[in-house]
Amino acid sequence: MKLKDKVALVTGGGRGIGQAIAVAFAKEGANVMVAARSADQLAETVQKIEAAGQKGIAVPADLSQRETIAEFIKNVRSHFSNVDILVNNAGIGSGSNAKFLVDFDDDFWDTSLALNLTSPYLLSKAFLPEMISAGWGRIINISSVVGKMGVPTAVAYAATKHGLIGLTRTAALETATTGVTVNAICPGPIRTAMLLRRIQVSAEMYGTAAEQLEKSMNPMQRMLDPEEIGDLAVFLASNSGKSITGQSYTISGGQIMH
Repeated sequence: MKLKDKVALVTGGGRGIGQAIAVAFAKEGANVMVAARSADQLAETVQKIEAAGQKGIAVPADLSQRETIAEFIKNVRSHFSNVDILVNNAGIGSGSNAKFLVDFDDDFWDTSLALNLTSPYLLSKAFLPEMISAGWGRIINISSVVGKMGVPTAVAYAATKHGLIGLTRTAALETATTGVTVNAICPGPIRTAMLLRRIQVSAEMYGTAAEQLEKSMNPMQRMLDPEEIGDLAVFLASNSGKSITGQSYTISGGQIMH
């Protein structure tokens, strides 16, 4: 039980990568709070956490709205006095508004920035002090391979995921002597609803079959499962990763190699 008695908060925990991380943490002994907009999806995640024998709590919230984040933090604290592990996973992809920079939707840019970057900043700022005071804490930011490369028609997503790596590295330097580690995970093609939507958009844009596009996304010619991200998150959250900080781990089936 690598995370026995730890308290974790996973945003975007209703499905996909967030749900996989939350369940992986529970299987290693952590009690887990999950946040997302959909109460139904959160209920499913909580059920899986409890099936692993741990306490699961759903905290519905729209983290794209700055004015709701302070209330969200109060709600989190009403359930547990501390958060040992923060996973900033909530985010919006590019598939729902894929446009070139010159035609990009300014409102979608603002929403992407708020959810993908400002929310992790504010939540890290809120929960870091108690981690530092306790002499132990973990922040794991879910970036993307797109945080290390450019992708046409995804300017907001690419910019925010690059920014999240910068946030990770800076926070890691500022907490390096405190017992807190801050790292990023950069998934490549993971089988999630968000990526499948993006693949369909790209397939239509380039006139190719979605199945062929999936195979061309990495040398392994397959999409990864969310549970593979969960395994890496457990390692970084556990004491096995106590000397790892400021890193951005790519897990992409060889899509990019740096």
